[in-house]
Amino acid sequence: MDKRIRIICWNVNGIRAVHKKGFRDWFIGEQPDILCLQETKALRKQFPPDIRNVDGYYTYFSEAERKGYSGVALYTKEKPEKLENGLGVWEFDREGRTIIADYGDFVLMNIYFPNGKMSPERLQFKMDFYDTFLEYADKLKDEGKNLVICGDVNTAHKEIDIARPKENSKISGFLPEERAWIDEFLSHGYLDTFREFNKDPEQYSWWSYRTRARERNVGWRLDYFFVNKEFMKHVKSSTILSQVMGSDHAPICLDLVLED
Repeated sequence: MDKRIRIICWNVNGIRAVHKKGFRDWFIGEQPDILCLQETKALRKQFPPDIRNVDGYYTYFSEAERKGYSGVALYTKEKPEKLENGLGVWEFDREGRTIIADYGDFVLMNIYFPNGKMSPERLQFKMDFYDTFLEYADKLKDEGKNLVICGDVNTAHKEIDIARPKENSKISGFLPEERAWIDEFLSHGYLDTFREFNKDPEQYSWWSYRTRARERNVGWRLDYFFVNKEFMKHVKSSTILSQVMGSDHAPICLDLVLED
């Protein structure tokens, strides 16, 4: 019998904030096989007790040294064969941006990629993180691993992925060098799963809290599920759950079918 796996990925922009907006009820209602969170902005001990541990799930956390900053979490019904936090580079790993879980059939990389808007130095940090991540992913792929990579990549890839491309062409998140890096990444044998199924414009996963941007759908597609090309045959759908509220990001969802 085929094995079906539903993975949901969500930048919650603060786990304590989204918890107050019904996160637990949503989670229990959805019952994904795997839930990847980014920008939790909390240490494990700061997670509300009723979501620090959830019945039926193993939970893993990657924490930033800096309080109230960054952070990723993984909830999974199946225990991974192997789990690692970080990419092995201290300057990146101290920000708690990465959990890598090996399930045997595939390796899941749950990543909160840096934002480059703050300064030229942070933009360089972001580009360096991108390159380090790609080297890490390629090494796994070269070892024969199948990869599922998800998270807030903090860059809209093409003009179709942003409501106002011209106005944002000089802002980090839509800079030529950031977009070119995604081109480079995909050229290494990876696919943007959402665009394999959906070629339509006005499909976004992030909206500014200002100016009622979500209400008007003036957004950016910043959140992605990528897989290596060889694994794409197992991907049955890749969607944006744009109706789910609670963060400035919408969750995204990947459905897999693996042969038994």
